[in-house]
Amino acid sequence: MQSAIVLGGGMVGVSTALHLQRRGWSVTLVDRKEPGRETSYGNAGIIQSEAVRPYPMPRDPATLARIAMGRTNDVRYRLASLPQHAGPLLRYWWNSTPERHREATIAWARLIAYATAEHDTLIRDAHADNLIRRAGYRLLHRDPAALEQAIAVAEENQRDFGVQFRVLDGSALAKAEPLLRDDLPGAIHWLGPWTVSDPGGLVSAYAGLFERLGGTLLRGDAQTLTETATGWSVDTTGGRIDAAHVVVTLGPWSPQLLRKFGYRIPLVRKRGYHMHYQGGRSLDLPLVDTANGYAMAPMAKGIRITTGAELTSPDAPATPIQLGYAEAAARELIEIGSRVEPEPWFGTRPCTTDMLPVLGPAPRHRGLWVNFGHGHQGFTLGPATARVLAETMNGEASSVDTSPYRLDRF
Repeated sequence: MQSAIVLGGGMVGVSTALHLQRRGWSVTLVDRKEPGRETSYGNAGIIQSEAVRPYPMPRDPATLARIAMGRTNDVRYRLASLPQHAGPLLRYWWNSTPERHREATIAWARLIAYATAEHDTLIRDAHADNLIRRAGYRLLHRDPAALEQAIAVAEENQRDFGVQFRVLDGSALAKAEPLLRDDLPGAIHWLGPWTVSDPGGLVSAYAGLFERLGGTLLRGDAQTLTETATGWSVDTTGGRIDAAHVVVTLGPWSPQLLRKFGYRIPLVRKRGYHMHYQGGRSLDLPLVDTANGYAMAPMAKGIRITTGAELTSPDAPATPIQLGYAEAAARELIEIGSRVEPEPWFGTRPCTTDMLPVLGPAPRHRGLWVNFGHGHQGFTLGPATARVLAETMNGEASSVDTSPYRLDRF
């Protein structure tokens, strides 16, 4: 029987452990915390099957100027941390030309095509359907011209990739979300995505399935990973464990570990914040307020507001300026009530400079595999990339061409 250690208990890691387990592997999942407590916990809870294009870096001078002057809530930065972001941001900008973004989109869309189907299998097997709603989400536009532009993009995505949507004018939006302000231009209702009332709970449900099927969950320190004569070993609270293979699924922490073995993977690390609100009114479906760079979603703990990207140091203290602006903008739309937590949650999205995940074998180390760098879509793509990696590790024909995601492209 083949053996593997999977390092990282987020959506990507748990899904990878499950897919290897289904192929008869003996798998141990190792994390410093319980599964689903880091980035997988903090997102907007949307399985985004409509997200057929990765996020490019803006290239037009007007948008870049607004970001530089702090006039947008989508992206903010700490000036002192910019030197450490400069190299990855330059590569990200270079890869965001229309031609290179089109190439990335082709590879990205192949993975997105499997998103809901792969989640569906795990949801059913984990008995987690109570957390799922299959009704899409809405993209709100406060400016009529911006709405028209978004409709044109949606029509292009429908033509090229078959994603389904419905345009809601102001009247239709008011009927769909009667508790919202009733003077808004309209929204795009993406029909295919699924929404999750407790993202961390879904990861926990998948981890519970992994354990019921005989998998082992252990607390441990990924930085203790060592290559041995027969494979790999790592220290855990249960002692040192060994396996022939190891998979690095540590999200934004993956490059730090891989650097020990001579691999240098540039990442744009985008911090995001969230907060829950109770005592006000709720929404029917999650709503993304495009003009103000945030999403709000009805969840088990109340309305969750999630922010855009903050470029800062990994160990920098919380500076939830974007959350403050988002909360004020949300209160213009609906009565959201009071904050639930005393302090906002924050976590980091691992965005590669070419917008594609890193997936496959490490070229200079036998038995070392990687699955990380999903950007804003680790929660969406975890089961899909897990399947692709497990197929490769098991010697099967892969469901997609894996060459765009290889580690040595950097």
